[in-house]
Amino acid sequence: MSITVIETKRMRVRRLVESDARSMFEVYSDPEGCRWVDDGNPITLDECVLWIDVTHKNYQNRGYGMFAAEDRACGQGGRSGQSGQVVGFCGIVHPNQQPEPEIKYAIRRERWGQGLATELASGMLRYAEQELGISRVIATIAPENTASQRVAARIGMQLIDPRIDKDGTRIDVYEWLGTAST
Repeated sequence: MSITVIETKRMRVRRLVESDARSMFEVYSDPEGCRWVDDGNPITLDECVLWIDVTHKNYQNRGYGMFAAEDRACGQGGRSGQSGQVVGFCGIVHPNQQPEPEIKYAIRRERWGQGLATELASGMLRYAEQELGISRVIATIAPENTASQRVAARIGMQLIDPRIDKDGTRIDVYEWLGTAST
């Protein structure tokens, strides 16, 4: 049984199920699509299966993690795609057990440029604050990733400082403070 977490204008965001491994693989095996994810290398189907298992443990331990985003279009055709198609993934996570909750998202490359990342990220931050009681979320974005920088700006995140990633590269840290923090 899938559990809906949030709905946005165009997407239904729900908990991951085992059958999402194929869709996850389609998103994260695209070299361009995963360029800014972790070490930038595409992942395997087996790694997707493992990721879903880890996410289920996060649901148990934290109550949240990564989620699947499905297209809500009801047979409208055109660029919207098919209702129920997984268009991407998003969530609030703690990579490598970091204490700060971090927003993550990835969209199928053929759906880039439609504002879906902004829509997902905005909905996920509302969910974090209203349902999870999280009032501060970060995003780590490579300085060259201008698309994600624009998403961060649109959803009210501010650049707070650079970090040096585990591989020695610079990564910029953006911060969002919920409405209760202001």
